Formats: sequence, structure tokens, C-alpha cells
Amino acid sequence: MRRHEFSVEDWQEAEAFLAEASFGVLATTGPDGWPGATPINFVFLKDNLYIHGSRAGQKMEDIKEDNRVSFSIAKEYAIIPSYFTDPVYACPASAFFKSVCIKGKAYLVDDPAEKAEAMEAFMRKLQPEGGYEPITPEGYGSRLTSVAVVRIEPEDWSAKFKFGQNMGGEQRQHVMSELVKRDLPDDKETARLMELYCPVHKK
Repeated sequence: MRRHEFSVEDWQEAEAFLAEASFGVLATTGPDGWPGATPINFVFLKDNLYIHGSRAGQKMEDIKEDNRVSFSIAKEYAIIPSYFTDPVYACPASAFFKSVCIKGKAYLVDDPAEKAEAMEAFMRKLQPEGGYEPITPEGYGSRLTSVAVVRIEPEDWSAKFKFGQNMGGEQRQHVMSELVKRDLPDDKETARLMELYCPVHKK
């Protein structure tokens, strides 16, 4: 059962996470009825998800047969050890994270201009320092033709951001202090997000 205090109702919050993240899992249905899961880079552009890859392969065959897909994106920010809040029992051990799950329809993109725009968005996201010739239909020609670009049009979505919203005030402050003290990568950012998503501050 989904804990309501972790649910995200504001699409703008979910969209901001999609702009930060670059990797997710595409779920398709194979011809044998078994679900297929493909880890893959993505970009969110003009209210759609885009993925790219080889024209051949199981995911492309699956999409041709049934273009209903789901796409999941998640980032784990910090492992919260049990001893942060309980010196004896393991029960409080947890992880703080953001996740977004999208259901939609997938379409193979044939228009060179749309393909070029999507691939340029990939490059801006994954190689923001530049160092390449901007992607245009004229400049990349056959290179664009040889790659498959898929547009996923979302029809439903859900998001879960878990940062201790169910904790009491003192417990939350203690965990935040322990994170700052531990100082692993993303620990300070996790403490900041705990403060941001504190139920008191969200009201």
C-alpha cells in the first residue's frame, strides 16, 4: 500500500526530477506475454519522454506489437541506518529517494526534425559542456536515419519522494544532524530535502 505522505501530487515537482535524472527502466510486453525491462537513458522534452537506440532489438519489436509501455525513474539519495533512530532494532532502517512512474504509448519517430531535436536534447543533458557539432537534419543526415528514436506520450503518472515525512520533529532533526555529520555523497542534500518536504513546511 502506498504511503500517502510520500506521494507527490504536483506534476511540476515530478517534472523537475525528470529534468535532473537521465536513466530509467522501460517496461514492455513481449510476444510471450512476459514483461521486459530495459535500463536506458531518457530525456523529457515538450511533455514527452524520448529514448533512443538500435532499430533492431527486443524492445523495438515489443513496441511494434504493443505500444503500451511504462517507464520508471528513481534516485536513491541516502541509506538511513537503523541506529540513527534505534540503538537495538533493525526495523527503522530505510532509504530516502525520489521516484516517478509513467504509463503511456510509445511511437517510433520518423520526422528528421523531431529526431534531431530529441537527440540534441540528449546531448545538452548528458554532455552539457558541448564539444560536438549541433545536431540538425542537414548536418547529421544518415546518422539520424540509422538511429531509432522513440517518443513516449504519458497518459498516467505517479511519484513518490520519501524524505522522512512520517517522522516526528525531534526524530527528523536528529536524522538530519546525523546525515550532515556522516557527510557521504548526497547526505547534505538529503538533509536539505528532509527540511524541504517536512510536512510542517509543506502546508
